[in-house]
Amino acid sequence: MSTVLLVVILVGLVILVAYALVLYGLRDAFLSAGEVSSRLETYAAVPDASQPQAGARRRTGLVRMRLRVNSMLSSLASEKLSMQLSSANWPITETEYVLIRIWGAIVLFGLGWLLGRSILSGVGMAVLAYLIPEFFLRRSISNRQLQFERQLVDVLVLVTGAVRAGYSLPQALELVSKEMRPPASDEFRRVRHEVSLGLALSQSLNNMVARMKNDDLYLVVTAININSQVGGNLVTMLQAVTGTIRERIRLFGEVRVLTSQQRFGSFILTLLPIAIGAGMFVIRPDYMMRLFEPQVLCIPIGAAIGILLGNILIRRLGKIEV
Repeated sequence: MSTVLLVVILVGLVILVAYALVLYGLRDAFLSAGEVSSRLETYAAVPDASQPQAGARRRTGLVRMRLRVNSMLSSLASEKLSMQLSSANWPITETEYVLIRIWGAIVLFGLGWLLGRSILSGVGMAVLAYLIPEFFLRRSISNRQLQFERQLVDVLVLVTGAVRAGYSLPQALELVSKEMRPPASDEFRRVRHEVSLGLALSQSLNNMVARMKNDDLYLVVTAININSQVGGNLVTMLQAVTGTIRERIRLFGEVRVLTSQQRFGSFILTLLPIAIGAGMFVIRPDYMMRLFEPQVLCIPIGAAIGILLGNILIRRLGKIEV
């Protein structure tokens, strides 16, 4: 009976949140809107001649409500989030990302409440669900930026060869978008698309630097921008930049070899207590389960936090910028 009651409460909570969002959107729909929203509503309010007038008004109200709810959710996002989604090349908007985090937290809150029979477990699951998308977003950004960094030298070789063969710089960049593999092809295709929409090439390249956050790419784009302003031999300049980047890659490889012991040690020190705990759980599960009782739950939580902080500290000590 108590389980059924909790399920009913959970469903009611979800409906209440959704109803609150709808009411908020309806409230804003009848308030004064900005210029852009007013134009959107004007276009949305054009009735279809093949449908009754009442149906057109109802459809207009729904469009207005959706615009207002999207506006409210977009206010929870930021330019930083927009840049992160672009860097990860995720095909979702900021509003959709915020909705995923909110609804995931609500659903896992109810699941944790049902399984753990306590508010604390529900809150813990909700926090976990809210942080998981951020973790995968950052991981996707990091992996994509690393792949782009590995392709950068090949990109420069291709651009240098194309310019030497008589291509203009925009044509060489278009060749990169066709010949290279993702993510380099995706990024230069976006640059070409922005230029076709009227944005200056220098600004499009700077936008790519902001998405990739790569020092070598920043060096290349800066050199191209300076060359476009003061002139000079672009091929010679690209060859010099390519040589500099190759030297940095060589030095970075040597640094990774010298710091491999510290990185391997951090990996072992992180897994060792987890492996010991798992082994003791298999041998004496009744003994280990006492650590998860509410009175002593702070012990495994504190141990997990300590392991995480120690891993971060060791990695930072072994990190050397080149």
